[in-house]
Amino acid sequence: SGRALTTNHASGFVKVVASGDGKLQGAQIVAPRASDMIAEATLALEMQAYLDDVANTIHAHPTFPEAFGEACEDALDECIHQ
Repeated sequence: SGRALTTNHASGFVKVVASGDGKLQGAQIVAPRASDMIAEATLALEMQAYLDDVANTIHAHPTFPEAFGEACEDALDECIHQ
């Protein structure tokens, strides 16, 4: 995450779990600023979103929550920032 690098908080990860058809089933965020990122994951779960829904949402850059979008892109093999 570009934002994490600018604040010297580059350690951590975002993990998403989805069903075979891409429906989001869960998320795990382990990072110094996880509390800033979890809201998007809980909203996506409440809305019964799919990985595509999150991946196709524009995320502001550089921000911590964009890591959730990147994790969904990675689950779809579409992530360009690894």
